[in-house]
Amino acid sequence: MILALAGGVGGARLANGLAQLCPPDDLVVAVNTGDDFWHLGLRISPDLDTVMYTLAGRGNACTGWGLEGETWRFMDALARIGGEAWFRLGDQDLATHIERTRRLNEGQTLSAVTTALCRAFGVAHRVVPMSDEPVQTIVHTDAGPLAFQDYFVRRRCQPAVRALEYAGAESAAPSPGLRAAMSDLQLRAILICPSNPYLSIDPILALPGVRAMIAARKVPVVAVSPIIGDAAVKGPAAKIMRELGHVPSAATIARLYSGLADGLVIDERDRHLRGEIEAAGLRVCIADALMRSPQDQARLARTTLEFASNLEPAHAMNG
Repeated sequence: MILALAGGVGGARLANGLAQLCPPDDLVVAVNTGDDFWHLGLRISPDLDTVMYTLAGRGNACTGWGLEGETWRFMDALARIGGEAWFRLGDQDLATHIERTRRLNEGQTLSAVTTALCRAFGVAHRVVPMSDEPVQTIVHTDAGPLAFQDYFVRRRCQPAVRALEYAGAESAAPSPGLRAAMSDLQLRAILICPSNPYLSIDPILALPGVRAMIAARKVPVVAVSPIIGDAAVKGPAAKIMRELGHVPSAATIARLYSGLADGLVIDERDRHLRGEIEAAGLRVCIADALMRSPQDQARLARTTLEFASNLEPAHAMNG
């Protein structure tokens, strides 16, 4: 069984590659919920939906988020009457948020709601939220502290980032699906998808006991770098790195995951960083890490799984 930690477009794409290779019972995708928020009276779970839509084959290939063939009549009408239209919800996408909110208001957990929605979309693989309890990513910027979606969407990532906070993480338990995956005796690898480490992966790792549970399992932990060259494939990861005083590179990703991951998959363009990454304590796999198509996603997933399999003896000796 494989556990993938994911968030955002890059995480969804590698998860889709893994789903092409792994039977449904052999893959769990644990998804960041630090981006979740209430908007227009609805509970929005952007990363969960991106992963779900991608695995369902319904995602918008151009944007990486939302549904294909989307229309925007609701948002256009909302804008005309002066409503909050800064966070765009497509007409089809709106149904997901309405149904999620209805179920949550009935008392269902986010895990149960996610399972039901994935089933409705025909997703066979297990997608679980990182927690059933709220965690809010707060971006501390030169314009003051901002809720994540305010920073990311309303302000288009323009304010300079000074620090990240995961409010509520210290008291939010890992979801039952995440805990079960990490304790499963059949677990053979933990993969950290090429997601933004600050915005998508660190909220998961901030949950009580998650790092300890990962360390306790003698299985390989492999990360895939979201940085190729000096840029993020998608999103503000490189910008945030610079503003936090780091050079945007796969070597910086290695240092961020040092002590947690055993290996790092990097793009061929970053081959020259092998020595620096190995000095941080991670073994290196060099691949074509750009996922342009579902075929690319499966290819990178296969390479990552093979790399993890070869790391297992070394990781088993770690204390």
